[in-house]
Amino acid sequence: MEYVTAVPHPRSEADGPARSGRRSLALALLCGALGAAVALLATRQRWAEGTATVAGGAFPLTAKGSDVTGVPAALAIVGLAALVAVFAVRRAGRLLVAALLALSGAGTVAAALLGVSDSSALDEKAAQAAGDTSATVDGFSHTAWPYVAAVGGLLLLVAGLLALRYGRNWPAMSGRYERDGAPRPRRRAAPVDPDRPEDIWKALDRGEDPTGA
Repeated sequence: MEYVTAVPHPRSEADGPARSGRRSLALALLCGALGAAVALLATRQRWAEGTATVAGGAFPLTAKGSDVTGVPAALAIVGLAALVAVFAVRRAGRLLVAALLALSGAGTVAAALLGVSDSSALDEKAAQAAGDTSATVDGFSHTAWPYVAAVGGLLLLVAGLLALRYGRNWPAMSGRYERDGAPRPRRRAAPVDPDRPEDIWKALDRGEDPTGA
């Protein structure tokens, strides 16, 4: 009895990295775009609230995320730009941009969590309301939106880590190259038939001499 040993097809072996590259690419795009959107949205919401004593009464105060800190919004924009730039560069440039994307996410998380206990924006509003620069806010509390911004930063961080790990398998945004980095062959124009006026006009449109002279 003869036994036949199955030989793995070369294409099946090469499909593994390509398939993982496509999955990681889709996941990174989803995490990066969603993370930036969530972080930007969260910074526009109310992060903190409290009261100021004005003329013997309590005056309610609120502060949006952008009032507390502008770092999460700025880093979210940087991260979104880095996510797009990942596909415009190759090799070492891609690693640097991917690292920038990951750092933007980590910075967004850190800034959002630090903003939870930051009462400086409300203290400034309390001083303005009371007309006293030494006045501070009373009954300080925060909402859940700083944590939402931190989640957005975490998604950006995941996108950056995916780009660092699998970015070398992702295609670039250049139309001159195929996925494997080889230049695309240029198409040769069909020979011009002098008896067909449409071929002559097409050659003239391409800037060619239809007579072949």
